[in-house]
Amino acid sequence: MAGALLVVGTPIGNLGDLSVRVADTLRTVDAIACEDTRRTGWLLTNAGLKGPGGRGPTLLIANEHTEVARTAEILDRLAAGQRVALVSDAGMPGVSDPGRRIVDAVARAGFDVTVVPGPAAVTTALAISGFEADRFVFEGFLPRKGRARMERLAGLTGEARTIVLYEAPHRLRRTLGDLVDALGPDRPAVVARELTKVHEEVLRATLGELVRHYADTEPRGEIALVVAGERPTAGPVGDAGVMEALTAALAEGLSRRDAVARVAAGTGVARRQVYALALLIDDETDGTEPEAGER
Repeated sequence: MAGALLVVGTPIGNLGDLSVRVADTLRTVDAIACEDTRRTGWLLTNAGLKGPGGRGPTLLIANEHTEVARTAEILDRLAAGQRVALVSDAGMPGVSDPGRRIVDAVARAGFDVTVVPGPAAVTTALAISGFEADRFVFEGFLPRKGRARMERLAGLTGEARTIVLYEAPHRLRRTLGDLVDALGPDRPAVVARELTKVHEEVLRATLGELVRHYADTEPRGEIALVVAGERPTAGPVGDAGVMEALTAALAEGLSRRDAVARVAAGTGVARRQVYALALLIDDETDGTEPEAGER
């Protein structure tokens, strides 16, 4: 039987998020490559995934320090027809966690790679933020210092997509301050702390307000930071935009006079110019004579 690597997402906090498919996979594979055998062992024990006598799959340490060295053993196991699961301490392997290089090596060696989906902090934080999620950019953990950090922050300037980052509690204050410098204090943001856990907390504020909040509050737990994208600055409204706004206002039943007043106020375009464009719209007249100054 051909071996296969199964990339398995595990709960990011709440054990109740363990799916039936994930449980079946972890119970039946021959080996599990994991970041920390104690964390994964705890998961197997508390989820009741160990067999008779407390036995379970062989646990192989594959963290950021041992991932490359462990790859050869995993390939040997796959060649022998074994099924090996790849997990991280929480969430999806390879997403700001070890695992990517193992997946790449296994795929290049020609073995099957299957994903058994599970929770991920990035999408959980994005969903709870309420920000635009059709397009977003995930930055993971920012570099801790130096030129690389400054370049990553500079790259976020002008970013229109929602930004998601991970951060350690002892570095949150500095990161919030750096984001204020890069994006401004008024940018809406969400700090999602300890997601799905007992002490889950979601703070919604501007970056400047979050800086002030954490000046007096010690950050704790695992943190995902979501920042709204930059709003496009409204430029001059052209005739086509004015005509579109007028058409919409007239379709609502407004008189030409009221439609002109609304569109002029909303666009900043001179009332006289808006009225001239209103005359071009092929719409039923309401019989209203133009006001003084509009002729």
